[in-house]
Amino acid sequence: MCGSLENRVVDSRSADEGRAIRRRRLCANCDLRFTTFERLEEQTLSVVKRDGRTEPFDPAKVEVGIRSACKGRPVGADAITQLVAEVEEGIRAHGPTVESARVGALALERLRPLDGVAAVRFASVYKGFEGPEDFEEELRLLGIDSPTPLD
Repeated sequence: MCGSLENRVVDSRSADEGRAIRRRRLCANCDLRFTTFERLEEQTLSVVKRDGRTEPFDPAKVEVGIRSACKGRPVGADAITQLVAEVEEGIRAHGPTVESARVGALALERLRPLDGVAAVRFASVYKGFEGPEDFEEELRLLGIDSPTPLD
């Protein structure tokens, strides 16, 4: 290529499953054809922790929490991967910065219909349950009546 900055687009197509645009270009100076790719720049996501610190969003942390809650439950790896992707998508829709409580709420919201027991486990850590009444409230949110106390 001659180094000229003057060129024109001769063809544009979607590439990389719609995540990029492939452009065929023609140098106006030497008639050389070349290809460029345009990709969307992913927005960096940040999470504001309870203590006020801000750190980059790490989907692996969400996945570890979900996998831990689902341990021993009939929830497949694909379902967990999909759930984590949905949480990340929800965070992106919210904006570049989100509070950690919102991340937990999104994860719990998507875990409830998947597996009630896993949802209660996740909620107990995420919400910091302190007593049986916290478990009863979470069961109520799942639409499950609280068990009657044993006599």
